[in-house]
Amino acid sequence: MKSIAILGSTGSIGRQCLQVIDSDPGAFRVVALAAGSSIPVVAEQIAKYRPQVVSVAAESGARELYAVLRKNRGRKGTEQSDPEILFGAEGIERVATHPDAQIIVSAAVGVVGLSATYKAIELGKSIALANKEVLVAAGEIVMAAVKRYNSALLPVDSEHNAIHQCLRAGQRSEVKRLVLTASGGPFRTAPIAKIAKATPKQALAHPNWRMGNRITIDSATLMNKGFEVIEAKWLFDVGLKQIQVVIHPQSTIHSMVEFVDGSILAQLGATDMRMPIRYALTYPERVPSNDCALDWSTLRKLEFEQVPARKFPCLALAKEALKRGGALPCALNAADEIAVAAFLDRKLSFPGIAEVIERVLERMPRCAFNEIEDVLAADAEARRLAREEAGRRKN
Repeated sequence: MKSIAILGSTGSIGRQCLQVIDSDPGAFRVVALAAGSSIPVVAEQIAKYRPQVVSVAAESGARELYAVLRKNRGRKGTEQSDPEILFGAEGIERVATHPDAQIIVSAAVGVVGLSATYKAIELGKSIALANKEVLVAAGEIVMAAVKRYNSALLPVDSEHNAIHQCLRAGQRSEVKRLVLTASGGPFRTAPIAKIAKATPKQALAHPNWRMGNRITIDSATLMNKGFEVIEAKWLFDVGLKQIQVVIHPQSTIHSMVEFVDGSILAQLGATDMRMPIRYALTYPERVPSNDCALDWSTLRKLEFEQVPARKFPCLALAKEALKRGGALPCALNAADEIAVAAFLDRKLSFPGIAEVIERVLERMPRCAFNEIEDVLAADAEARRLAREEAGRRKN
């Protein structure tokens, strides 16, 4: 039985991770959970999984959770001791470093999960990574730590998970390039003039995947694919020229690996995140599953298109940030988060997202990262600049 700690247990990936755990009774036990502010949901998770330690975002949330648990105590089926309740940065680090946890599912949204994940790596724990910020903002530092502390890092993101699976068929020296597939989002066929006037509702209407708001907007701008290019560089130790992005509207092929002899291996599957989650939790084994089967009867065609650069400028911004390095990938992520939030609040136009990010990258001071604190400082400065730039472009 593998012991699991989940950072971001009430989010989309966290909840689906728990579904995977439910589907294989006896294979896993949940020892610690870190959540945000969804107190009723985490209270239900405590009752079902009985973790030893639970952390929430704020002290007020911890007090609310105490009250809910006290109210529930004594009800039929809840005769159990309460877990230790923590909050804030210290709390999520305690969850990530729980002594019994063998696998840490890093699915907390934002840089809040970065320090906690890094602490878990320092302890040599296995990481099932679903948090983009860990590698986008601090890839060089994190991967050096993975090597130094003999930790294991398995990607949960469907594209990188697909590449990880394909790479099992050959040596790294035999790899010519990695091909990341993008759905194209809701604006794949829309003219640029229409995209310029896009509303949050239109941008959130993803054709294939059900995800959180930020990642759905990032899919609409293709910034999510830019982040994945950066992650792929660190995960698989390849150069930028060895990573290609293609639009694949069906989202059936999650990614591909082309080898030096011309062979191309593609990983296909249903658009269901439980499949890569299960792969990461059970690696190097494969376990049977009846809930993620691809319905071949619905598969009529597989299409591929080049990414139109003028329509999706965020992808180029991400590649440039990776090329220039230093604090720029971190700034890219921070600026995107602020710009996307402003767009969702209708304080910024859809094209304004890329405009804000570009200006932040131009204004960001050059610096090298030596430790996680440097990353957090750069993140804070980029957020400040992004708020300033977004404020200048209010609708």
